[in-house]
Amino acid sequence: MASSLKALLVEDTAVDRMVLSFMLRKFHCEVILAKNGKEDVDMFLEGNKFDIVVCDKDMPIMTGPEAIKKIRAMGATDVKIVGVSADDNAMEAFMSAGADDFVPKPMRLEVLGPMIQEVINVKNN
Repeated sequence: MASSLKALLVEDTAVDRMVLSFMLRKFHCEVILAKNGKEDVDMFLEGNKFDIVVCDKDMPIMTGPEAIKKIRAMGATDVKIVGVSADDNAMEAFMSAGADDFVPKPMRLEVLGPMIQEVINVKNN
């Protein structure tokens, strides 16, 4: 079996949190939840390490792109960060903040799967 990945899911909407954690667990990810960008940043400040971060865009307190900028600035360059949003202009916001990938909502398993596989491959090499 593939080694499990540590995934941080940053999402303020309960339903999306449920759906996305289900998807991540399907790919044997251990899922840790954060409800906004500040909680996301705090996880890294506390020294937690993640293989992948799946991050929503519009959240209270701190948005996804703001959080990603801060995390990258802390030197967390080897974690794969995937932005998710239903916004049309979200991809640009995420990519300029330092995300590796962007997936429009609703996210589909066929899209998430290869991204997770890529992280597993990098980890196993």
